[in-house]
Amino acid sequence: MNTGKTNDEYFMKRCLKLAAKGRGMVNPNPMVGAVIVKNNRIIGEGWHKKYGGAHAEVNAIGSAVESVEGATIYCSLEPCCHYKKQTPPCVPLIITSKIKKVVVASLDPNPEVNGLGIRQLRDAGIEVEFGLLEDEAKELNKFYFKYVTEKIPYVTLKIAQSLDGKISIARNKQTWLTGEKARRFVHQQRAIHDAVLVGTNTVKVDNPLLNVRDVKGRNPYRIILDGNLTVPVKSKIFKPDDVEKTWIITSTNADESKVKRIEKTGAKVFLLPPNANGKLSLKRVLKLLAKEKITSLFVEGGQDIFSQFISQKYFDEIMILQSPLILGKGINSVSLKGKIKLTIKNSKKLGEDLLITLIPNN
Repeated sequence: MNTGKTNDEYFMKRCLKLAAKGRGMVNPNPMVGAVIVKNNRIIGEGWHKKYGGAHAEVNAIGSAVESVEGATIYCSLEPCCHYKKQTPPCVPLIITSKIKKVVVASLDPNPEVNGLGIRQLRDAGIEVEFGLLEDEAKELNKFYFKYVTEKIPYVTLKIAQSLDGKISIARNKQTWLTGEKARRFVHQQRAIHDAVLVGTNTVKVDNPLLNVRDVKGRNPYRIILDGNLTVPVKSKIFKPDDVEKTWIITSTNADESKVKRIEKTGAKVFLLPPNANGKLSLKRVLKLLAKEKITSLFVEGGQDIFSQFISQKYFDEIMILQSPLILGKGINSVSLKGKIKLTIKNSKKLGEDLLITLIPNN
């Protein structure tokens, strides 16, 4: 088998596939995969399996079936080189293992790394290449990149709507619009995002659990944006076994007795000062969540919440779950004064429904 770019891409694609196995398990750290190749054969591979656990490069070297001296290691992200974390850096291990070459898909945007890992490897006489399948690597770790570079979570809006743009037939009436495959997709998204966010009215009308049921995966944190603290304490959101993952974000003007009643359920209440218009600042909300190590946020409604995130441009993707149904009347998915231009990232069918993913125009 001839060596060259084609094989380099094959090995790097294997890295990305391995890295994805850590999805939802390593946050707020990135997903990373590593493959060790010698004489054009894979002799070791690994990925970052869980937060606080060994890194991909360590697992790959540890799994090698023969000496890694003189081998090439492919990494989906630049190997780390700093000690400000729970595990030792990977660069010194690569150097002492006498690996000859390192191929990296993407630099790590963390300022503690960001090219320093590559510099240390080169200073040790190791050949380094980077940029192979860089776009794919950045897409894989889009949550991490946003979190590290902008200090706020990656925000995905999920809007299930009818063909005429309605999310409900009436303001206080729960309306099911999408089918089984679309609902399973939503649960998959909940499992890979750190947190799900809804407004108070969604809790009052739908009384949702906001957990993961139709697929395997972790439950996200459940964030209720409730400036006036009117959420019913009897809601299902306060009754799961992991109720400590239910967070209420409300105003510093909220009723203290209501705050105490909610905290007695085991849920957590965060108090933020309101804006001049009496509403909570989305910027403050997102910074608060980032401080709590929430790297990704899946926003599920309702109209007022969607409209705030879109009008203030605090979103990275909008996932439209388009049902083949015309309601004829009801509540619009968003209510905006101005025009916002978006770009279609991709689309696909989910049973009878259509998923359209949109991103802001650059």
